[in-house]
This record gives sequence, C-alpha cells and structure tokens, in this order.
Amino acid sequence: MTDSPKAKTRSADGITAPLRHATFRRIWLASLLSNVGILIQGVGAAWAMTQMTSSADEVALVQTALLLPVMLISMPAGAIADMYDRRIVALVSLGLALAGATGLTVVAWLGLATPNLLLMLCLVVGSGMALMGPAWQSSVSEQVPLEAQLPAAIALNGISYNIARSVGPAIGGVVVATAGAVAAFALNTLLYVPLIIALLLWKRISAPSRLPPERLSRAMVSGVRYISNSPSIKIVLARSLVTGIFGGAITALMPLVARDLLHGDAQTYGIMLGAFGLGAVVGALNITELRKRLSGEAAIRACALSMGAAMAAVALSREPVLTAAALVLAGAVWMMVWAVFNIGVQLSAPRWVAGRSLAAYQAASSGGIAVGSWGWGRLTDAAGVETALLVSAGLMVASPLIGRWLPMPRIGARGEEPEPLADPEVRLALTGRSGPLVVEIEYRVAQENARAFHSVMQDVQLSRQRNGAYGWSIARDIADPELWTERFHCPTWLDYLRWRNRSTRSERTLEQRAIHFHVGPAPIRVRRMLERPFGSVYSNDDTTEYAAGEMRGEIASPAKALRSRPLRPIK
Repeated sequence: MTDSPKAKTRSADGITAPLRHATFRRIWLASLLSNVGILIQGVGAAWAMTQMTSSADEVALVQTALLLPVMLISMPAGAIADMYDRRIVALVSLGLALAGATGLTVVAWLGLATPNLLLMLCLVVGSGMALMGPAWQSSVSEQVPLEAQLPAAIALNGISYNIARSVGPAIGGVVVATAGAVAAFALNTLLYVPLIIALLLWKRISAPSRLPPERLSRAMVSGVRYISNSPSIKIVLARSLVTGIFGGAITALMPLVARDLLHGDAQTYGIMLGAFGLGAVVGALNITELRKRLSGEAAIRACALSMGAAMAAVALSREPVLTAAALVLAGAVWMMVWAVFNIGVQLSAPRWVAGRSLAAYQAASSGGIAVGSWGWGRLTDAAGVETALLVSAGLMVASPLIGRWLPMPRIGARGEEPEPLADPEVRLALTGRSGPLVVEIEYRVAQENARAFHSVMQDVQLSRQRNGAYGWSIARDIADPELWTERFHCPTWLDYLRWRNRSTRSERTLEQRAIHFHVGPAPIRVRRMLERPFGSVYSNDDTTEYAAGEMRGEIASPAKALRSRPLRPIK
C-alpha cells in the first residue's frame, strides 16, 4: 500500500516535517527550554523594576534594554555569522548571555539591584542574544536540508518561542510571587545549559571556500550594499520597522496593564503574557495556511487591522477574562505578521549574505519595538496606559496605508547559488589586492530592441551592485547605435572573484536575458583591466616583466596566486 500524493506532500511540507531531522529537533527542543528561561527572566526583571520604581518610563526601558542591542550590533553580528562557523558564533553568544544572566542572579541575591544596574545587565543579556540571532536564524537552512521545509522550520522556531511565551510568563509569575525575582533569574541561568549542549553535539558540515573571508568592516559594507540594492528586502525592513514602532506598546506596557488596568499582581502579569503567547502559537500553526490564501500585502493588512482591534479591547477592558481573550487574538496576528516578514527576508537573500540580511531585519524589527517602547512609556507617563494603547491601536489600523507606497513584494523560493564559475584567463601577475579592476562588456543590440534592452539593464545594474560592483554605467555609441558598453568596477582582484561567484540562479538568468538581445556573429566582448597603471607595470625600467606563470615558478592560476604572497619583481 502506497501513500497518496497529497499525503506525501503533507509529509514533506507540513509544519512538523523539519522535526524529522535529528539536529533540528534536538536544537529546537533545547531552544524551547532556553526561551522559557528568557521569558521567566523577563517577568522577573519587569516586575522587579515595578517594585523599585513607579515610573512607567523605566518599566518600559526593561524591554528596550533587551531589544536595543539587536538594533545596535546586528550588522556586525550578521557579518560575523556569514564569515565564521555559525555554531561557534552561537556558542560564544550564549556564553555572553549566560554571563549577564548569572550577574543578574548574583546582584539580586545579594540585594544590590538598582534600576540602572538591572537595565545594564539586561543590556548584556540582550547583547548576547543579538549576537546569536543572525547565526541562529541563518543556520536553519543547514539543519533542514530540504528547501521546501524552510518556511515550516522558520515557523517552528516562532512556535518554540511562543510556546515558551504561553507557559514561561505564567511560570515566571508563579516563581516571582512565591520565591522572588532571584529565583526567576537563577532558573533562567540553568535553562541556558541544554541549548549549549545541543550546539556542542551539532556536527556542522561546512564546505570551505577557496577564497579567504572578508574583513569585518568590508563584510559589513558588503551587507549594506546588498540590502540597499535589493528592493524587496528594503520594503520588508521598512514595513517591519513601522510595525515595531506602532505595535510595540502591547508588549512594553503589559506589566502596567496587569498592575494599573486589571489591578493584579505578578501572577496576573504572567497569565496575560501566557494568553498572548498562546495566541502566538495559534498564529504560527496557521502561517502556512495564511500564506496559501493571502498575498503578502493582504496578510499584513489583515493582521494590522486585527491587531489594532485587539489593542483597543485591551485598553478599554477591566475584566481579566476579556483582556486575556483580546491578547490571544493580538498574539496570533503579532506572530503572523513577523513570520511573514521573516520568511520574506530569508527567501530573498542568498546564503552568502543570509546572516547580514537577517541582521538588518532584526535591527529594523527590534529597533522599532525598542524605540517604540520608549515612546509608549513616555506617553503613558503623560497620559496613562489606556490612552497610550488606544493611540497605538489607531496607528496599527492606519498602518496598511503604507502599502500604497511600499507594497509587500511577491516572495518565491530562494534563488540558491549555482556552481562556481571558472576563473577568467589571466596573463598578468596579480595578487588578491591588485585593483581596482574595471570590467567592460560590449553588446550589439538591434535598434528596435534598444528600449527593452535598457530596461533589462536597469535590473542588471542592481544585480551587479548588490554583489560587490560599483561605478556601474551603460553607454551607447553615437556613431554606431547598435553598440552598447556596460562598465563597472570591483575594488580588488579578490573582490572580483567573489563577485563572480555570488550571483544566484535568478540573477544569472537575468544576465542571460540581457545577452539574448546581442546580435551578430561574434559573442559579447568582455574586457577586464587594472585601472591603475602601477598595478600592472613595474616602476623600474631595468626590471624584466614576467607573465604570471613565470614568476617564481607559480602556476598562472588566480586561485593559486591568492594563496601565495604578493608577487614582487626579480632582478
């Protein structure tokens, strides 16, 4: 008896399919425990702050301290994730977060906690998690080998956090109410251990690159350049920033909702957070169905309107049951909107820049929530919790209007990198630092196709620039209108080799579209030149110039030359 095609599809693409992979399952379960601990700590820190101060501003700053590092260090964290072993990066990051959590436990146990010290240690924990985020998320595709299961794996990571959100705050509320904030901090410290063990057991296999890694500063510049030339990623980042600012009030002001609107205690706060987390789990379980039924823009619009209605209900309710029901709805749509953004970024970025793209997304989303939390705290001090939540609800309802100018892009499957290209022929002695390199490509295009060719080349420009080229231009010969010359630069020979091997299949298909406009018996002509004269000739007229393969017995291979020391003239 064989399975039906539909059953096979559910088996391959269902929400639980990634859990069939042992590495993903082990890390996922450990991360669930870690997320429970983080949320228990969050309850303890927020409630400890309400006991030390009556300022809503300082209470909201607890969330800002945990999330602001994501905005500040996300791009270096993303570059590090792309440059080095992501498992090692995650372990170091967890060590930093563990140090902050341990410090928080010690100062609370000794009775030395102050609002400023509490915020500082929360900042350390947030910094560790910010450094871990890009490495963690960009490694999901390595733990789940099937591309079709990647959206389900992303959703499962969201489910992990939100299962923890549904039980962690309630546990945290009970722990804080019965044993105090110190116990909450100590429990969080212990729950980091399973994730550290799971990462140590992960035997990550990575194919070494034949090219050396970029320096950190250059890697950050490459990430910014890629994102700035990727319209789809820029739109997702802008929309996530706005959503974080407008909607961050619901999580930032939750302690004050429990204390001031419901007149409850730490346990009430934990139950409200648990309701929000329960809704988030429901939302994560339905994200696949949402993506099937609605386009990205329609999904974001529906979630924003539902979020606004739920926040208004929380603001106006004084009954815990009604507030909890509204928070279930808010949690569901909150999870859905962030899942749509996250999947959009992960499926738009190739593997070589995945960490930096996710880092930019985390910076935009967490930065928006962090800045918004501070603003909502200030507004609450001035006008009260109810007014702040109603203003936030109104902004969420109005936020879909942004889609008129920045509509969510259509997201398909990620365009993975094809096989690396062979190195071009070189007869000049080059090192990795030789440059700048100038590339000129000549096309012959029939005059009736000029407009269509020029339109395609605008997309080619973005492709060249996001992979490392600069100074791009396209020119048409005034004496020979069929002759077009594309010209761009790469900083060094090594950067040019990286550029050649960064294009995805979709980008190479785009290049082929441009080449198809070429007419004539001869193929397109490509010239690669060193722009600086002293980069290609010797300054001493008495020095004999050798070809690359003749100097010191080196083979005329760019890859071989890159592994050698810079070549020098032999007298």
